Amino acid sequence: MRNEGYSRWKPVFSGPMSFETGADRLTIGGAVAANIHGRGLTAPPFIGDLESLEIVTADGEVVICSREQRPELFRHVVGGYGLFGVVTAAKLRLTARQQVERVVELREIDGLIDRLRERIAAGALYGDFQFATDPANANFLRTGILSCYLPTGDVRPIPARQRRLSQSDWSRLIELAHRDKARAFDEFSDFYLATSGQRYWSDTHQLNLYLESYHAALDQRLGCSTQGGEMITELYVPRNRLSGFMDDVRRDLLRHPADVIYGTIRLIDPDAESALPWAREQYACVIFNLHVDHQAAAIADAASAFIRLIDHAIAHQGSYFLTYHRFARPDQLLTCHPRLREWLDKKHQIDPNRLFQSDWYLHLLGLTGGEAP
Repeated sequence: MRNEGYSRWKPVFSGPMSFETGADRLTIGGAVAANIHGRGLTAPPFIGDLESLEIVTADGEVVICSREQRPELFRHVVGGYGLFGVVTAAKLRLTARQQVERVVELREIDGLIDRLRERIAAGALYGDFQFATDPANANFLRTGILSCYLPTGDVRPIPARQRRLSQSDWSRLIELAHRDKARAFDEFSDFYLATSGQRYWSDTHQLNLYLESYHAALDQRLGCSTQGGEMITELYVPRNRLSGFMDDVRRDLLRHPADVIYGTIRLIDPDAESALPWAREQYACVIFNLHVDHQAAAIADAASAFIRLIDHAIAHQGSYFLTYHRFARPDQLLTCHPRLREWLDKKHQIDPNRLFQSDWYLHLLGLTGGEAP
């Protein structure tokens, strides 16, 4: 299926279906640039869903690249953060739509990977684990809700009024995550456990509500004198190191408190195709959203927390996602992304005049000792 690079995801799913997706400003081209991933239990990053790309090169030429045509350009554009060309169209690989059943359980981190393997063996296609975030509770970063989605084998009408979280429900849960984390997790858990057995379509169940610019209203409700927001980081560790990694992070965050608003664990399969792969093996992906007040001291504290999280991932033979922040030290950057210098050299071969630039690219050059244009 061909889509324009600037297409937003909501129109891709439009037509006879009508629903709210929330984060409507996310584009196909942006997904290519970051080589994103979702909740697939046995899937590589987005490159695995791409058949070909239409690119405007630094020479102004419009070309098609794929695994067969201009393969070097293809593997650099995907996960290339816009530095190797402008994505004007993408041809996506599709799979057959099927009905899936959500199966939900409350579990501990210990044994989670074994349980996910069991679910995968039973046919589960998607899943994630959303963990408790209250540092005053013994379940902090230990207990979570595991939701998996298994093919049903038959098709039944999906009730129009089956349980779902409305925009007001999400707003309340986000507020609770800031002021009463224990209650937020209890309410979230109760909701998800009550939805176990519900059916969904495999192509739309991953669509979720995102409350754009929610934090300004939240700051008002909480009576905050300073604007704040959530900042995300994503870390990767070999699956057999997940429990040890989470133990280390738990001890760190109890010793050096950070305001964890939300966290989830997913699985990713290796990316053997892109030039700068972040999924270099079968990883557990651990996502942390930290609340950060928009003040210099608070941002510095957040930077320290993110740096420590990366150190813990490295200690467990892991890595981190380049996309979300620039706090990593040079040694962390090159340890976690060992092909980075080679990747930058290729950028300068493909785009010798450095037409495609960004402040993030200049930041990378500074950290790696590269020559600024």
